[in-house]
Amino acid sequence: MRRLLIRPGAIGDCILCFPALQHLAASYTEVWVPSAVVPLVQFADRVVSLSATGIDLVGVGDLEAPDDFKKRLQSFDSIVSWYGANREEFQSAIRELGVPCTFHRALPPESDARHATDFFCAQVGAPPGLLPRISVRPACRRRTIVIHPFSGSTRKNWPLSFFHELASRLPCTVEWTAGPEEALPEATRFENLSELASWIAGADLYIGNDSGVTHLAAATGVKTLALFQVTDPAKWAPRGPNVVVLEKPSVASALSAAKQLLGTS
Repeated sequence: MRRLLIRPGAIGDCILCFPALQHLAASYTEVWVPSAVVPLVQFADRVVSLSATGIDLVGVGDLEAPDDFKKRLQSFDSIVSWYGANREEFQSAIRELGVPCTFHRALPPESDARHATDFFCAQVGAPPGLLPRISVRPACRRRTIVIHPFSGSTRKNWPLSFFHELASRLPCTVEWTAGPEEALPEATRFENLSELASWIAGADLYIGNDSGVTHLAAATGVKTLALFQVTDPAKWAPRGPNVVVLEKPSVASALSAAKQLLGTS
């Protein structure tokens, strides 16, 4: 069985979908995901950046997908896609190729109270309660705390001044990280998310907002303190063996939770 899995979305959404994708693994599994997520997919025979596939040409007006793209899709026995679930033209164009294809919603509806990972697992018949896993070898073990004070939306961010106050009161050295366009002069930055995961995994603790990097940290197994402002942690909390979630915390409550995770309270 040759199976193609197509999963678009933000970093965190993709990571939360990993258990569902793994459940679908076949004798040959190819996964198409956003380019940033490619280094994190460890359960496939081949991983391809969505932007490199030409999939954006399918079912768009008079644009015609290249013949080699069509032949590539026709090489699979099964396609499961979270891409194009709301695009009838795209679905029709794919089905015309004659390959069995299943389309799923890329995000849970507001009315669904389940955790997002359980929602994605239910779509494919996987059991609930599974944890996204990213196996990494820590780049180096350090007695430090990694903080990523940003996210994909400013509404999700705990105030930066709170992060700095928290950092000044933590019992360990703090290492800051940020994305390429996030303004934080003292940050250590990585172009490859697998390298970032290895670096985070070497620390004693990670602290961050509801963000893709926080989901990344939790999936490595590092102790993780996630600070939520507007999103529902019952649905979107990072899943991992060592995760604590606080909603709209004060600096004092975040400090107390961090010390408990470190075992220094």
